[in-house]
Amino acid sequence: MTAIARAEPRQRCLRCRRPVSVCYCASLPRLETTTRVVILQHPRERDVPIGTARMASLCLPQAELHVGVRWHDNAPVRQALTDPARPPILLYPGPGARDILREPPPGPVTLVVVDGTWSQAKTVVRDNPILQALPRYAFITPELSRYRIRKEPDDGYVSTIEALMHVLGVLEGDAARFRALMAPLDAMVDTQLAYQEREARTRWRKPRVDGPPKPRVPDELAARWDDLVCLVVEANAWPYAVGSGRPDELVQIVAERVASGERFDVIAAPAGALSPSTSFHTGLDEATLRGGVSGRELLERLGRFVRESDVVCTWGSYGLELISGAGGAVPPGRLDLRAAAQRLTNQRLGSLEQYGASLGLGPDDPRRGPRRLALLTGMVKAWR
Repeated sequence: MTAIARAEPRQRCLRCRRPVSVCYCASLPRLETTTRVVILQHPRERDVPIGTARMASLCLPQAELHVGVRWHDNAPVRQALTDPARPPILLYPGPGARDILREPPPGPVTLVVVDGTWSQAKTVVRDNPILQALPRYAFITPELSRYRIRKEPDDGYVSTIEALMHVLGVLEGDAARFRALMAPLDAMVDTQLAYQEREARTRWRKPRVDGPPKPRVPDELAARWDDLVCLVVEANAWPYAVGSGRPDELVQIVAERVASGERFDVIAAPAGALSPSTSFHTGLDEATLRGGVSGRELLERLGRFVRESDVVCTWGSYGLELISGAGGAVPPGRLDLRAAAQRLTNQRLGSLEQYGASLGLGPDDPRRGPRRLALLTGMVKAWR
């Protein structure tokens, strides 16, 4: 009988529960707080190896980490939520939520944070009346997330430990001290990215097969160069927890005919209320947005700019879906540059900005739409 060799399980750190080779414990600070932090973690998030809730609880002696979905009969959680010396508040966006960075509550408080994907967090808040009854706070992140190893639904979203860094810095009145929470996050992210890079270099590749080489870039770059139009759409988009079903609406379209450099840049005034994050993400203040043309006129101008023979190049399909949903018409020729970049690199991509940086592109424009348009046009020129 032949013995079957089995791989030895990797040794794990008992503190952070990560493999010893990627343990981040040496980077963990110890930060005392007058704020009582209660982290309610969805069960499906508990086993995510790159989660940050446990990391945060290891940094904060006054933090409690509880795993579950329903909390009405959980004695420790109920006790924390009825502490008269530190009244509870919920960090979760929604109608009536105050900006905690601008209007922090008088302390000390019990800060309740829900850890999980946005869908999981929505379930936890929805199924717990004791959480719905708490004063609600939220914030717009003042900086992009450093959590580069996990894709977030929006550039304005941050990990649990980053949210705690921003909020505790305000509640405790010492923002600089709580920047130390980024040390273990940076250590985990850098280690994970280095590991992924090593894996990519040593990954087994199929043996070369004789025959004509497969094209590495989209055929349109050679056959339809004069017809390529790069296009970026900006929207007044409400987070699902805040928007109450309000649809996304077009507020800006920027485009460029790559071969000639002809530009299109039109802003449309939002028909309804402005989402709290729209100005932050687009780089357009409310006065500029409100001074735009109507949505109908925006689509009419776009219809005069693009030609039926054009090939419209976008990063993903969201922008074209938004135009079509608003009644606009776009040529049948389409090129998804994100899908093309993924085929070209044969690996998962990060954001458009991250991929552009890998090509040495770094346009400097305060408005996100023109900045992303420059990345798209620079990308197709680099491929060609």
